[in-house]
Amino acid sequence: MDSTRVTEHPTSFDRPLPGADPTDPRGALMRTPVPPRASGSALPAQGRAGETPPTAGTDSPGAFEHAQPGAEQAAEPDTHRPRPAAEGVPVQPGGAPAGPVAGPVAPAGTDRRAEPERRTGQVTAPGQPTPMRRDGDRLRFVGAATRRIARGMDLDEIVMGLCRATVPTFADAILVYLREPLPVGDERPTGPLVLRLRRTDRIPAERDTDGGFVPAAQPEPSELESVGSELCEVRPGSALAEVLRGVRPVFTDTPAAHAALPELLGDGREFAVPDGRRAILAPLRGRRRVIGAALFLRGPERVAFEADDLLVAAQLATHSALGIDKAVLYGREAYIADELQRTMLPENLPRCTGVRLASRYLPAAETARVGGDWYDAIPLPGSRVALVVGDVMGHSMTSAAIMGQLRTTAQTLAGLDLPPQEVLHHLDEQAQRLGSDRMATCLYAVYDPVSHRITVANAGHPPPVLLHLGGHAEVLRVPAGAPIGVGGVDFEAVELDAPAGATLLLYTDGLVESRLRDVWTGIEQLRERLAATAQLTGPDHPPPLEALCDEVLDMLGPGDRDDDIALLAARFDGIAPSDVAYWFLEPEDAAPGRARRLARRALARWGMEDLTDSVELLVSEVVTNAVRYASRPVTLRLLRTDVLRCEVGDDVPQLPRLRQARATDEGGRGLYLVNRLARRWGATRLSTGKVVWFELNRG
Repeated sequence: MDSTRVTEHPTSFDRPLPGADPTDPRGALMRTPVPPRASGSALPAQGRAGETPPTAGTDSPGAFEHAQPGAEQAAEPDTHRPRPAAEGVPVQPGGAPAGPVAGPVAPAGTDRRAEPERRTGQVTAPGQPTPMRRDGDRLRFVGAATRRIARGMDLDEIVMGLCRATVPTFADAILVYLREPLPVGDERPTGPLVLRLRRTDRIPAERDTDGGFVPAAQPEPSELESVGSELCEVRPGSALAEVLRGVRPVFTDTPAAHAALPELLGDGREFAVPDGRRAILAPLRGRRRVIGAALFLRGPERVAFEADDLLVAAQLATHSALGIDKAVLYGREAYIADELQRTMLPENLPRCTGVRLASRYLPAAETARVGGDWYDAIPLPGSRVALVVGDVMGHSMTSAAIMGQLRTTAQTLAGLDLPPQEVLHHLDEQAQRLGSDRMATCLYAVYDPVSHRITVANAGHPPPVLLHLGGHAEVLRVPAGAPIGVGGVDFEAVELDAPAGATLLLYTDGLVESRLRDVWTGIEQLRERLAATAQLTGPDHPPPLEALCDEVLDMLGPGDRDDDIALLAARFDGIAPSDVAYWFLEPEDAAPGRARRLARRALARWGMEDLTDSVELLVSEVVTNAVRYASRPVTLRLLRTDVLRCEVGDDVPQLPRLRQARATDEGGRGLYLVNRLARRWGATRLSTGKVVWFELNRG
């Protein structure tokens, strides 16, 4: 068999190769015989500066710590497993050299660090970094450096990992340039190629000697600290463009790289780069294009780069560029996820009459920023408000997309003023149209501040908790119902009291359920936390909503964030009966005049006579339009809150539209007057007709 071929079967221990220790298991992987060491040769042990290396023949376990396989005496095999050298740190002066050194044993106390380096012939002063003189050193360094670079998740971490892994092990200083702006994925960059100096790093002025590092002579500040300009534009056809297009790292003493330095560093600064092979310019190429460049520098007192160091620089540049590409893509994905979640949740909660609102949303984790949890508050006709909280299964982009569709459907159904159970029924049908496995839970509640009542319908969601003014917290008894998407299930609604000063808390199961506790245990803990928080403010003052939400989230432990969390808190202020005036008007010609008289009396009772003229005019116009087409009694209601609100309802579903009346038209100017004089106005379609409303400032 040809001795140069490598067989797939390991060499038998019964037939050891020449020069290999039969008891050493590493001999099973050898393919080339290793000649025995000449008599009298020795390897100095690695030690700290100032320590005396042990002489040959010492029984210390570190005597052969870095010896190669087969280098030990056959009669005295090394029975101890070699201790690996520090990861990513090449052999320092005073440590084991690259290979066997023939010659007499150095006497005790002799400093071998001052000997000439075998491959370059240069003398390395004590305490100075030495070049990596073995392929094993380079492989270990590249492995450690790439692992450190790969640990970074964002752009800054990756660039910092490259700098920290390189200095001082591989270079005395490094400059990292990145494209400005960085292209994302398959985007084609527009405009000229501009490189921005992203980060620089160099050997610090003082090194810590407590951790085993020895002081090192520092490069001159003029040589390494003044290198690099902030921005440089790569002109097409220039020397720098040619070097970047070549992709491979080059020494800066080559003609092409030497001509590219002034363009990269700035005119006049290329002379700060050490002469000779003491600088490597490595382009950073991502998946499809060059995204930057790295400049590795060594000072004049250090051994120059070798040809094999170009391979090391190429590995560092490749791993860094690919990591930067992935970090930019990850940043774009995170940005899209944040924007998607932000647009699918209400940016600001509405200001509704008789109720105050607060909310919180927390994703399951930083790496999963989107989910299927949502909350909403939707103003309804008659100063009512719909409170919605839901949870789509999962916390992915798909779940967020389904959540957005269900939330839009819920808003549309709420605008039709359907009962809560009907809203859930239509949501269930919509979920079935989206797919057979689109499951979600939802709780829909409608609060009426005039009657101080709340109507709740549930679709498999955790029950809400009501915190009373005196500090008592109770879990509301509402029918559980089936989740949305099951199909063929009827939903039931219940009507409950909502006293003034009480707080209703709607939430998703991520707040009360985790791998450490079941859902009912979490609900009980939530109830106790609300009661304890209310005791701090006393029986006559409810806790502030924002602080209450923060207190609720503080109940989460370190292992409780298994799911998204949506939280909606509603403080019921209500509207006092003395601030409400309500009448029925028959659809007849005398209705507008009667409406003016009733409104005038109500304003006089409330001490708001200054609004009498405006209210009479606007009420007359809206009621006139209502009785013209209505077949049933028209409703008129005045509400006194922070504003004066007037509502006129009829049984005609068509909504009025604002239009500009012509000079010859006899009508069509009523809504124009409302639009000019009212603070706000609108029209809402109901299941039984419509309501036209307007608001006026109280002065």
